[in-house]
Amino acid sequence: MRLVSLASGSDGNSTYIGSENTHILVDAGISNKKIETRLNELGLCGKDISGIFLTHEHSDHISGLEVFVRKNEIPVYASEGTLRYLKERDKYSKIKDYFHIIQSKKYTSLGDLEVLAFDIDHDANEPFGYRVECENKKIAVATDLGRYTKDIVDNLLNLDALLIEANHDIRMLETGPYPYELKRRILSERGHLSNENSGKLICEILNENIKKIFLGHLSDKNNLPELALESVRYEIFADERPYNPKDFDIEVAKRDALSEICYV
Repeated sequence: MRLVSLASGSDGNSTYIGSENTHILVDAGISNKKIETRLNELGLCGKDISGIFLTHEHSDHISGLEVFVRKNEIPVYASEGTLRYLKERDKYSKIKDYFHIIQSKKYTSLGDLEVLAFDIDHDANEPFGYRVECENKKIAVATDLGRYTKDIVDNLLNLDALLIEANHDIRMLETGPYPYELKRRILSERGHLSNENSGKLICEILNENIKKIFLGHLSDKNNLPELALESVRYEIFADERPYNPKDFDIEVAKRDALSEICYV
């Protein structure tokens, strides 16, 4: 399997996960042109994608969806809440025939991939994270979550690779330019994970088989790549579990370019 971030940040998010036979995207929050260009860099094109799994309906996760789906006739999988929101918007109602409602804690089979949706806490209509399995390999994407629960931890156990949110540094957010209400929303249990909480969540799910950890969805105003890395590594170092941050390949996913390709 391969895991590649096509883009990850406040301006747009899209993640590729695939086997030799089956290819999916988690979110389509960048333009159709960018998605196609970055898939081409992976030796693929839009027609090769078997399905798009949406985490939620915010614009930085769906901005390229309508054009990409319409041009390539690709099925879209998401929660009832997410798809209901899209159907009520003229732009996305044009592709509603490609929509497929999926449920939390149930697998969706596409080729040789099994995709499990799980609930996350965010200020959206029924948002999901995703766990993708192929034979004995497991990859997950979990961004846009204000907190992590036991259920989220359980869905992220025994992974080979993951993309996990490290959205903001709390001090930068608190002293930064955002309005007070927006700061409160980001810091709430339906907001975004801080660097520190991202590190704590990673500590809960570390195992010796993890080949790669991407830190994603970094704020361009309230975070820095080196700060996110330092904070997460410190949490692993300080945790009582017998792991050393040097033992894991941790990378910040690029805001508007392909990440390194992770093979598992």
